[in-house]
Amino acid sequence: MKLPRVSTVVAAAVLAPAVLFPSSASAADAPQPTGVSGPDTAADSAPDAAPSGTGSTGSTGGTGGTEADGQEQRDRAEIQKILADPNTGRGVREAGEKALKGGAAELRHFLTVELPRNRMDDLRVKLAQIMDRGGPAVRAAANKALDGGDAAVLKFFAEDLPAAQAEDADRAEIQKILADPNTGRGVREAGQKALKGGAAELRHFLTVELAKNRADDNRVRVSQILATGGREAREGAEKAMDGSDADVAKWLAEGWPAAKASDDRVAVFVALSDKNTGPHVLEAAKTALTGTPADVARFLEELPKLRASDNRIKVSQLMETGGPAVREAAAKAFGGSDADIAKFLAEGWATARATDEAAANKPADKPADKPADKPADQGAGQQDQGAQQPQTVQPAGLTGTTTGNAAGSAGTTTGATAVSGTGTLAATGTEGLGWEAGGAAAALAAGAAMVALSRRRSAES
Repeated sequence: MKLPRVSTVVAAAVLAPAVLFPSSASAADAPQPTGVSGPDTAADSAPDAAPSGTGSTGSTGGTGGTEADGQEQRDRAEIQKILADPNTGRGVREAGEKALKGGAAELRHFLTVELPRNRMDDLRVKLAQIMDRGGPAVRAAANKALDGGDAAVLKFFAEDLPAAQAEDADRAEIQKILADPNTGRGVREAGQKALKGGAAELRHFLTVELAKNRADDNRVRVSQILATGGREAREGAEKAMDGSDADVAKWLAEGWPAAKASDDRVAVFVALSDKNTGPHVLEAAKTALTGTPADVARFLEELPKLRASDNRIKVSQLMETGGPAVREAAAKAFGGSDADIAKFLAEGWATARATDEAAANKPADKPADKPADKPADQGAGQQDQGAQQPQTVQPAGLTGTTTGNAAGSAGTTTGATAVSGTGTLAATGTEGLGWEAGGAAAALAAGAAMVALSRRRSAES
């Protein structure tokens, strides 16, 4: 009884796999009913062995579709990032916007084909714009890059452009220094020399030569102030010259303006105290003293013009009121330059005035006798005494010397007029009376002589 039961159990154990495994395979191969899903499988679970067949092929197809969708999304995000860059050129931007309107193929074509080509075109456009508005060094480097290929363009933006911009910046800085009117001779000469060179010469001037030459120029400037400045400026300049280059530079920047302002005000007061100062200078000086140091400095700069204007006014007055020599010299000076007028007032005026004074103090010369046309009823001995001397009258037939009796019979004094032996009337008391008084005296003398002659003829008849 026991033996047959054991054999049954062994047989069942041997036959069980053969029954179970074919049943499982048949269940897997059988098609699933529509609308019925298979059993859920955990995401991290996997069969020990992947059976071959249609199930394997279907799984591969689903993975490929997911990968394609992911690539498209990455391409789209990359293009959007490119378009968000403000430095993206017009060509790249237009092509990228067009690609975003398409699908995966258009996106991929843009990134792999159109982007490099459009980017190089945009770089060339940008290079041309830079060349148009850049400095000398930038223009030269850009022109050279345009003549080359894509590699030359890329090198220009990566290396040549920064170096050229630095060179142009140095050149502009030196030109600014030279444009400053306060730049000294040493800095000016060294800067002009550097501008003729390249980037190395420009940089060497700015980093080495500028400081040295500026220090030398500062000391030259302080020495000039020491020689020509006012009292306070000279004292400050002398003290600065004993210090370092930094002391000299500091005094020129801070000490000199204050000292100059004080000395300028003193110069204005000196101009006001000059007795020869004219109305234009006086008015402008008073206005300047109520203003700022710049107003005072401006007045001193305009002082020569103001003095020239006042000098012309003074010369014009002398042309109206001076003597003959002064009027002549003033008119000549007035027709010349401001320097001619200043010289006349300083030298010529005194000389011309002395000439006029000498002429006024010189005694009048007696005019020479000269024949004159005589009337028919007068004797041949009558003479013309000239424009300044009235004609003297001599009686007809009178040949001798007429004594004072004839004059006395006429009721005149013998001291007023006498008839000379030559037949002329000699004036004795009219030399200093002028042309009008002398003429009146001569007329009275002639009348007395005519009366005496008439009485003599009456007696003889």
